[in-house]
Amino acid sequence: MKREQLQKILKEISSVKIAVVGDFCLDAYWFIDESKSEISVETGNATQAIKQQKYSLGGAGNVTNNLAAMGVGDVRAFGVIGDDPFASAMAGIMQKTGIKTNNLLIQQGNWSTHVYAKPYVADVEQNRIDFGNFNQLTDAVADQLIQNLKNEIPEVDLVIINEQVISGIHTDYFKQKLVELIQLFPDKIFIVDSRNYNDFYDGAYRKMNDTEAANLAGISKDPSDMVLYSEVKTAGEFLFDKFKKPLFITRGDRGSVIVDENGVTNIPGLLIMSKIDSVGAGDSYLAGSAGTLAAGYSMQLAAEIGSFVAGVTVQKLFQCGTATPEEILQIGLDPDFVYRSELAEDIRQANYIDKSEIESINTLPENLNIQYAIFDHDGTISTLREGWEEIMAPMMMKAVLGNHYQDADEALYHKIQTRVAEFIDKTTGIQTLVQMKGLVDLVKEFACVPEDEILDEFGYKQIYNEELLLMVKEREKKISVGELSLEDFTLKNAVLLLEKLHKAGIKLTLASGTDEEDVRNEAHILGYDHLFEGRIYGAVGDVNKEAKKIVLDRILDMIGESETGQIVVFGDGPVEIRETRKRGGITIGIASNEMKRHSLNESKRTRLIKAGADVIIPDFSQLPLLLKLLNI
Repeated sequence: MKREQLQKILKEISSVKIAVVGDFCLDAYWFIDESKSEISVETGNATQAIKQQKYSLGGAGNVTNNLAAMGVGDVRAFGVIGDDPFASAMAGIMQKTGIKTNNLLIQQGNWSTHVYAKPYVADVEQNRIDFGNFNQLTDAVADQLIQNLKNEIPEVDLVIINEQVISGIHTDYFKQKLVELIQLFPDKIFIVDSRNYNDFYDGAYRKMNDTEAANLAGISKDPSDMVLYSEVKTAGEFLFDKFKKPLFITRGDRGSVIVDENGVTNIPGLLIMSKIDSVGAGDSYLAGSAGTLAAGYSMQLAAEIGSFVAGVTVQKLFQCGTATPEEILQIGLDPDFVYRSELAEDIRQANYIDKSEIESINTLPENLNIQYAIFDHDGTISTLREGWEEIMAPMMMKAVLGNHYQDADEALYHKIQTRVAEFIDKTTGIQTLVQMKGLVDLVKEFACVPEDEILDEFGYKQIYNEELLLMVKEREKKISVGELSLEDFTLKNAVLLLEKLHKAGIKLTLASGTDEEDVRNEAHILGYDHLFEGRIYGAVGDVNKEAKKIVLDRILDMIGESETGQIVVFGDGPVEIRETRKRGGITIGIASNEMKRHSLNESKRTRLIKAGADVIIPDFSQLPLLLKLLNI
């Protein structure tokens, strides 16, 4: 999405008016420090000492909070609260953010404000404490709420109906009155997000998750079951035919699906590098989608903005986060999407060309006219650095645990080990300095190292490089004395491909996340640097200068965006594949087994398909077919 388009959408969202009717809740986060626990004189039991407490809006409150944070200028809350201190806390938070609370009605009897108290010991949530489970809405309060809503619907652009809890406002009586109200305003957009009554509100758009959609369409699924895209598509088509109104169906990290008169459209998920907390993500998606629809935009744009808002908020831990226009703009201008998750995770679905090892993911355009070929280096051409993960992983473990590396308990050790492995997997292919910047965040996250002993990204990179280069220099030495040769440290037929492309007049460029001096030296030692005619680029010690992005931008500047089909990229890392996909080039994912220098690495295949690869190959052994596929 272009900056101007996204800025225009966000500006127009700021002028819409949205009413939210539903179950307003308060999330209480109580952080327990057991070091201050004492034995109660009265009971003889250990007390739970709260070191810190935080309160945030949940349920319909979180929807209003997200709307206000993203810049909606007029947000109106319609709900019921109790006559208790939690109600005052909730109203105070809402009023501070500009949410109108005059339609939050107080029911004096049989009603407590819905509160979900979440005690934490360290970063582990304990048994939750719930308030409001015995609420009973009176018909009189229901009638007043409906009347207030009826009075204000003509003034607003869109109404969100939120249902979170069985003991909330959605009694049989209230639901029927609300359906009658929807019918009175056929031209107004109502969006229902309901855990229990998605099939009830005739005349409304619906937002639900894939499990809810499947079950509503008669496809039995438990919350832990995976819902395949084919099942989501079938369910979406069935529900649109049944309700005659558009649907948003969310799929977690697999993105979302929209269903309207144009059919079923898949919206890819976002790749999030940092640790995430998905609590409230659905509310964020709903707020972004609703705000965009209220501003007059399409379902598809609404779903994309909803994804951006949720992509921001899931990165905010221990809270139902919100996203400001600036944060939405930042994530929306250069999003990293996750493509074809089911194909990526199930090799049985692979479609091989002519019984070869070349897997077609997306059909390539006919009559390609490739003029520029961009190569990643490590794992795509060279295997000099094969095994870098086995050096980086323990190095990161030692950095995170510090002096506790030897004596950390097993649970903590394995937790950090899992986080490190996930981080390396997600960041494969980006420059080392950026990975080390992420390591700094990991060290701070686990707090095993005193603040004044934490290094910056340059310090950690120096430690990693020193350990890695010991291995690389030893291999280079063996090449220089003739003990090992070019074939021992390059992927099968990789150099032959370079020679054929160079002979065909295609301009070759090498773009690596490795330091530029090192990648130039290694290409020279392996004997193919001359084929790139000086176009060899690597990291330059600046996290804001990603070599692969810079190279793509330079080439685009030369040939113009209308000719991006002239570019092909070869890489075994997600970064070069994602960046080229964004710019419309052809992407060849090299799912290489670097130890063998041929054959398929299934983990790489998964990463590369999700990054947006058009074609997956394990190596260059089937070179004639690959060149034919590229029309070279």
